[in-house]
Amino acid sequence: MGSKDRKVASRLIYNYFRLGIALPELTLETRLAISEFLCTSSSDFVKLLEPALHASIEESIENKVLILENLYRFAPQQCFPLSEKISIRIDKSSFLLSHFQQRDLFIRLRPKTEGLVVAALEKNNIEFSKLGQVTLKLQNGSQLDKIKEIAGRYEVQDLSSQRVIDFLNPQDGESWWDACAASGGKSLLLNELNPTIQLLVSDLRGSILRNLDERFDNAGIRIYRKKIIDLTKDTTHILGNEKFDGVIVDAPCSGSGTWGRSPEQMSPFTAEKLNYYYQLQRDILDNIVSHVKIGKSLVYITCSVYTEENENQIEYLTKKGFRVEKANYLEGSSQGADTLFAALLTRLT
Repeated sequence: MGSKDRKVASRLIYNYFRLGIALPELTLETRLAISEFLCTSSSDFVKLLEPALHASIEESIENKVLILENLYRFAPQQCFPLSEKISIRIDKSSFLLSHFQQRDLFIRLRPKTEGLVVAALEKNNIEFSKLGQVTLKLQNGSQLDKIKEIAGRYEVQDLSSQRVIDFLNPQDGESWWDACAASGGKSLLLNELNPTIQLLVSDLRGSILRNLDERFDNAGIRIYRKKIIDLTKDTTHILGNEKFDGVIVDAPCSGSGTWGRSPEQMSPFTAEKLNYYYQLQRDILDNIVSHVKIGKSLVYITCSVYTEENENQIEYLTKKGFRVEKANYLEGSSQGADTLFAALLTRLT
């Protein structure tokens, strides 16, 4: 396939997945046409397969939903699994409608690199907008890896993930543990706030920690500890009774706040899977809380919009001796970003 055909195929596939579990009684072709109708303002496929819809393809998403409601009894909540379990703190209507649009690409600039990166983007005719001093918003699919002069001078990180920095409070010389570190995005934020901290990073997957090593090397971070830890089991055989001034738990979750970026994950998701993540998070929290010093911080993060994975887990932590300092959904759908949940808690007992 040529590049144009690949782009068209990719668009069709992603748009089809955005329909999620809605309208299962219709044929594949009709569902594809409906998804194209919802997600685009021009489509030869809609014109061919559902010409009656094509006449309204340039309408607003709200009007398109009304048209489909009249024709097929369609509603956006049909697309999203377990939509009734979305937190009441989320604007559900806007959130669900946002899933018919592709998310954008966000990068976080390394210190003192803004001028160089901006100049390189302009030179290569890559459109962007600035969101503050260190955040740039670009069109999804922007080929930044081809601009060699800016390699290592930015991090690809969703806007809501960047906003987690407001929940971190590392002080000089403190010890912090990024318990579900993955490739180290939250640790990079920590180091940016205070490079004097003593940092431990851990994950169950050795391969992803190797990615972390590469990102840390590019960021100039040389001194840190790294361990492979299964947080669903007793951690004292690895950490002993070690306690930290701050612990970050970016917990495994449904990922429901990121399904606008990865819509293929919606259709197979079930109540059983939600319960699996709920219990997994409980197991992890049970094994981590004893490693937080009294009077110090626990930061709990998910990329979920379900109450079970967020508010219910925070309530559980309060029963285990923690006080909530702040807890919010970082809603990014209106800005083309993911939606996350973050909470800062202090251990009291």
